[in-house]
Amino acid sequence: MQCSFSKQEQILHLFKGLNNQISPKFERCTGISASRYELLHQLYQTDEINQSTLQKAVNIDGAAITRHLKQLEADGMVARRRNPADNRVIFVSLTEEGREKIIGYRKENAGFVQQMLQDFTPEEVEALAGMLSRMQHNIIEY
Repeated sequence: MQCSFSKQEQILHLFKGLNNQISPKFERCTGISASRYELLHQLYQTDEINQSTLQKAVNIDGAAITRHLKQLEADGMVARRRNPADNRVIFVSLTEEGREKIIGYRKENAGFVQQMLQDFTPEEVEALAGMLSRMQHNIIEY
């Protein structure tokens, strides 16, 4: 008996495959993992942020954010400090080196995205962005 997938199931399969291809190519192109890029990007937009707020903004678990931030701190890209009023709270900020690196990573990211969307018309990019936003909303509501 042959098993066939519906068009909707094929779309999910394509997304999974695309995600598996994007992650390593993104890292090779930019020199940093997508998770760490997202962390640095969020930090670039603020002077300092509470670690738990950052965790929610990038939607990764507590152990993963701690691991990423420790490595980024060891690489001199972020600084962490405890809140003197509440030792449980950790504030995170970009160092000057981290700020310079994220600017470079953003340029590499722009080139990566441009290559990924090569031959798409502006109208197709707009339509795709709208559809993906709707899908993301639907998953959140599920």
